[in-house]
Amino acid sequence: MGLLKYINDKFTNWLTVDRPATDFPLSDFERIRYEIRPCDVLLIEGRSRVSDIIKFITQSAWSHAALYAGRIHDIEDPIIRSKAMEFYNGPPDTQLVIEGVLGKGTIITPLSAYRQDHIRICRPRGLSPHDAQHILDFAVSKVGYEYDVRQIIDLARFLLPWTIMPRKWHSTLFTNTAGAATRTVCSSMLAEAFNSVHFPILPYIKKNKETGIELFRKNPRLFTPRDFDYSPYFEIIKYPFVAFDDHAPYRKLPWNKQGQVISDLTRDVPDKNVYDDDTEPYD
Repeated sequence: MGLLKYINDKFTNWLTVDRPATDFPLSDFERIRYEIRPCDVLLIEGRSRVSDIIKFITQSAWSHAALYAGRIHDIEDPIIRSKAMEFYNGPPDTQLVIEGVLGKGTIITPLSAYRQDHIRICRPRGLSPHDAQHILDFAVSKVGYEYDVRQIIDLARFLLPWTIMPRKWHSTLFTNTAGAATRTVCSSMLAEAFNSVHFPILPYIKKNKETGIELFRKNPRLFTPRDFDYSPYFEIIKYPFVAFDDHAPYRKLPWNKQGQVISDLTRDVPDKNVYDDDTEPYD
């Protein structure tokens, strides 16, 4: 048993170690840190091997989703706040997220852990303050749960076409298994939290003779990070590292005038169509 745990820990570490971050991430972290609100969903383009696997399975640039919880004092319920403090004992003014992480389970993490990552904010449109507190309470109640690796495997079975994954290897997403109640993944935990206040993410819509339409909640175990990006009920908020506004047009951005990137190896070549700030980009 000790050897099995050792091998499992080594493999998990190999999967979750992050590649070095770029010097200039696509997102302006300081602006995100200032603008973010409790119960915003953060989408993160991970830099680990397991992130690459999730991005391949879900066909999305987003490999991870986390719930912004605010600071400890933003949690109004004293009981839930005390539970959160059991899992996080850092400075009280630290901005925190609640997330499910392979090898760690559902944990509370400083927002600053993602300072060097590409981040997008998904804001639940019209969410009431009361329901926001309920969502935070629900998420905190899941802290300490293990990460459900089996669910990732099942999700791959469900999403991949039958030409790749034989039908006989059917998905077990809807099968109740031992220990399932104490295991979760990042997107499922968030889906359950929003479902708890009947906030829609990607509901199934069906015609109803009496009411016109009827909404059905999707199984939380089927959700992936990209669903929050795709959902029409979440506002997508981006703060690019190099930004422009109405008073600083995009043509004034600090473009290199000597060449263009033609491959992932960032190799530059001369471009005869390069233009400067005083000319139009197109003929």
